[in-house]
Amino acid sequence: MSSSITLNAIAKWDPEPVGTNLAAGTVTSVSAAAGNEVGAGAVLYSVDLRPVVVAEGDVPAFRTLARDSVGADAAQLQAFLAELGFYEGAVDGDLGVESERAIEQWQESLGIEATGVVNRGDLVFVPHLPGRVVIDEEIVFRGATLAGGESVVSGLAAAPSFSIPATPTQAALMPEGTTVLITFQDTKWPAVVSGQAPSADGNQVDVSLEGIDGAPICADSCALLPATGQNLLTSEIVLQEPVSGIIAPTAALLTKADGTINVIDDEGRTHPVTVTANAQGMSVIDGAKAGMRVQVPVSEDTQE
Repeated sequence: MSSSITLNAIAKWDPEPVGTNLAAGTVTSVSAAAGNEVGAGAVLYSVDLRPVVVAEGDVPAFRTLARDSVGADAAQLQAFLAELGFYEGAVDGDLGVESERAIEQWQESLGIEATGVVNRGDLVFVPHLPGRVVIDEEIVFRGATLAGGESVVSGLAAAPSFSIPATPTQAALMPEGTTVLITFQDTKWPAVVSGQAPSADGNQVDVSLEGIDGAPICADSCALLPATGQNLLTSEIVLQEPVSGIIAPTAALLTKADGTINVIDDEGRTHPVTVTANAQGMSVIDGAKAGMRVQVPVSEDTQE
């Protein structure tokens, strides 16, 4: 015996801004699709045919970098060039001849003029790579005009958030810890209710979900969920976990003053039983034999 209801669950990525565009001009191509995993050196988009490349670093790009530039951003550039195999010197934040030569080699690999100068719009530094990113499609699209300073690159967490929009009545059936099975393609993802947040008007409750033992709900398939918009997925809320045993009508159970529960067979004999589960007018009991016929008391309403 089991009992469940079916509702829609929402899986949604929560992008966090991680990079700012500093290139000015016309967007001539977009290379990174929403949700793509990128690593250092990946081209995100191009402006006036000049690639805008992602690199790892805590300091955002804010100036032109060239020979004799010194600072934390210069060190980030050296680390970036070293990761790509163009630089073998010290990552000391002081751009010298060797750094200049590495910049030129990197520029040649991109098919642009090897000037040894990195314009401030050439790189977008983000805190962590590799990582999944989303380029703001409302700002960066083929033919768009950029002035520089736009927040256009967002990073995605390891997994999306999952929730179920429910009515207050439905939410009351889903206390914290309730098992939920979310269907994606031919797979069922197990989850549990982790909390509830009523809307301001009280007409809806946002039931939040989390994975089993802290694991992502979508396991190793998270990347298959579109990175933009809301993903509607069918969810089965398990109100009563499956229980096996002898099943009898709940109406046949008689509770005595001392709290014991009994059933009466068709010959009038009383049998003490224990109820292990009940749902939809039926109960799973211990203490009765399979096939035993039990009496269901006639209510006054029925007699009328």
